[in-house]
Amino acid sequence: MKKIEFFRHGIEEEELQRLREVLESLFITTGETVYEFENDLAGYLDLPHTVAVTSCTAAMQLALLAGGVQPGDEVITTTLTFIGTPNAALMTGATPVLVDVDRGTGNIDPEAVEAAVTEHTKAIMPVHLYGQMCDMDALRAVADRHGLFIVEDAAHSIEAKWNGKAPGHYGEYAAFSFYATKNITSGEGGAITVRDEKQYELLNMLRLHGFNQLAVDRYTSNYEKYDIGMFGWKYNMDSIHAAILIEQLKKIGDYGERRREIFERYTEAFSAMDGIELHTTRPEAEHAYHLLTILVDPARRDAVMNGLQKRGVSVSINFVPIHQMTYYRERFGFEDGMFPVAEEIGARTISLPLYPKLTDEEVEYVIDAVSETVGSV
Repeated sequence: MKKIEFFRHGIEEEELQRLREVLESLFITTGETVYEFENDLAGYLDLPHTVAVTSCTAAMQLALLAGGVQPGDEVITTTLTFIGTPNAALMTGATPVLVDVDRGTGNIDPEAVEAAVTEHTKAIMPVHLYGQMCDMDALRAVADRHGLFIVEDAAHSIEAKWNGKAPGHYGEYAAFSFYATKNITSGEGGAITVRDEKQYELLNMLRLHGFNQLAVDRYTSNYEKYDIGMFGWKYNMDSIHAAILIEQLKKIGDYGERRREIFERYTEAFSAMDGIELHTTRPEAEHAYHLLTILVDPARRDAVMNGLQKRGVSVSINFVPIHQMTYYRERFGFEDGMFPVAEEIGARTISLPLYPKLTDEEVEYVIDAVSETVGSV
């Protein structure tokens, strides 16, 4: 029996060499290496600025704050997401308002967003689920009608596009993740895209205690007394993580091509299997192929997962809907049945291994394991 890990990172000699250079240098905290990564990422996304931080959750929180979200405001987002998305709104003092999703893609339903807007709504935070961007034309229209701003949760979708535009082109901000299982990774880390120059300067202060200067700035020029102009957080990325990401970003094209090959092989195989459904891809969307999820009978889902694990295939669930989490139930009074589409997906979904280091033999093993398991439980 093979052992197929859910994810294996692609950190190799290039990243290790860049790490050695940083560790042998003076500045291992935020410095020139971080600036280099920020510029490289902005160039890749065809945007003027990015701000590197410690996580996607931090990126979303700071973007909401930079946009003016305050206690008492509401932020509309999807219930079918990772906990960091609504938590980022809570961390600003705002209330996350959850809505249902589109059955085909699992992405946030723009009509549900429109229906959820109130006088307290300040922002919309769509999640580009599994690597496919949301309907950003429809969401931009909703935001413009109601005077709202958009923070795109692009944790799954660094390579994705909607009508040829990357995350950060439709929203005022986009937030990215470099967590251990993401398409490019440094173990932990995140970034914010921003187009407005003043907002860029604000985000740089918000990510580090409100400082008007970083340590590297004070070291590389004549020393000047620094000041704190606002309350800020300790979310600055260090040069160690940035060093890894500089080299990871160089490989993003090759990584994406290999994930596309695996995604398409999975799609071909699972589309022909009884007892399995797949999510759909919108024609406007250029997919990032972050996750491949299959949908099975909810009464058999756990048995299918156990069967795959017994066959050596590691799996995950993306996601248990937020409104079914104990904390959110108890704090906001959510109940089953409130968001039926997300609940159906959450009860049926299984995420399979999908990463560049998977061999063709391993991909076929996963396909055979799924076929055998779904046919036998």
